[in-house]
Amino acid sequence: MKLSRPARRAILVVHVVASASWLGVTLGLLALGGTAATTGSPVTVEASVRAMKLFADWLLLPVAFLTLLSGLLLSLGTVWGLARHRWVYTKFWLTLATLTATVFALRPGVNSAVTAVAAGGPLPDAGDVVFGPVVSLSAYVFMTVVSVLKPWGLTRRGRRLRTASAAPGRIRRTA
Repeated sequence: MKLSRPARRAILVVHVVASASWLGVTLGLLALGGTAATTGSPVTVEASVRAMKLFADWLLLPVAFLTLLSGLLLSLGTVWGLARHRWVYTKFWLTLATLTATVFALRPGVNSAVTAVAAGGPLPDAGDVVFGPVVSLSAYVFMTVVSVLKPWGLTRRGRRLRTASAAPGRIRRTA
């Protein structure tokens, strides 16, 4: 399946906006988590973790899924392919891993922090509200660098597909 130029451009815009949004939401979570972990004010801790819950419940998953879906459409609808280039393959699996970590680690950590603080207790573990955003931010920055530099070349499948699509009778050099 090959996307038309207008469709590819539209999906690319959606992908870049969704990815930047995911990065922005994560930066917001990191700022709020850092505030909750370092402040001495119970009111500020509660406000910070409640705001984190809003971000995590209403923004994080929609932009994460939109990023995954638009990236998948781009990879399958363009010459890059999903498993032809190592950088695309790496981004796909890393996106899937960070999305899974968001669902099963980051959101539950924020929810438990909100529950504890709302009950009048202290922040149970500062790592619950800081560690997830730090790991996510690191992954997103890495994926951005990979998107720009496009390192590592073709996968084994990509090399096989390129060889198979070469014109018959053409002499190919092998390294």
